[in-house]
Amino acid sequence: MPRNAQRTPQRRSPRLARTLACAAVALPALLVAGCSSDSGGENGGSASSEQGDSAPSAAPVKFKELPDACKTLSKDTVKELTPKTENASGKRIGSGNTQDSGSCLWSGLDKFDYRQLTVSLKRFESDSSRGSGDKLAGAFLKQQADALQAEKSNKGLKSSPVSGIGDKATALSYEVEKKDGDKSENFREHRLVVQTANVVVTVDYAGAGFESGKTPGADELKKNADKAAKEAVASLK
Repeated sequence: MPRNAQRTPQRRSPRLARTLACAAVALPALLVAGCSSDSGGENGGSASSEQGDSAPSAAPVKFKELPDACKTLSKDTVKELTPKTENASGKRIGSGNTQDSGSCLWSGLDKFDYRQLTVSLKRFESDSSRGSGDKLAGAFLKQQADALQAEKSNKGLKSSPVSGIGDKATALSYEVEKKDGDKSENFREHRLVVQTANVVVTVDYAGAGFESGKTPGADELKKNADKAAKEAVASLK
């Protein structure tokens, strides 16, 4: 192929990749901004003091804090799932408060094949009025799955339970068309939401084939999302 025939799509593809990566930042931000794990702050403490021994106590939680989301995966795993990534350390999304929530984004463009991976963590503290941290985490898992099902632009969405990862897990696969000006690309995406005790781990893994590239298969995305989720869950201490 002539040399100049290869450069044209390569110039457009990184631009499209950057645009799509920036657009995807909003999704993990919403994930970690969901249900608050705040147990009432100073007002809650004051109410407990006034009620004395009659106040119900909150159930203890397993996880007191979260790891840095960008350190939940090894660099080898990142390079495998996002080939040719320019930042194996990831891009931290949100405030970086590792006690209650955190999210990290990786992306890579190998010739015409684009891959994007996001790991989001959300921790819940028990609350005497709202329930245990485990119960709140379970409700959040359902919320994450329902959010995709409610989005009309997601086509062919399939949901299924997953065993062997955490206490409970749900996988969702779908396709979506993303536009960059007058151009558009078809993406195949996979979300895996895992609850382990009072923490929810959400893995979003997506891929597209720009120009002459091929859209990745659903099985490939599922396999890699499972791998990332298991590694992220194992990082919880």
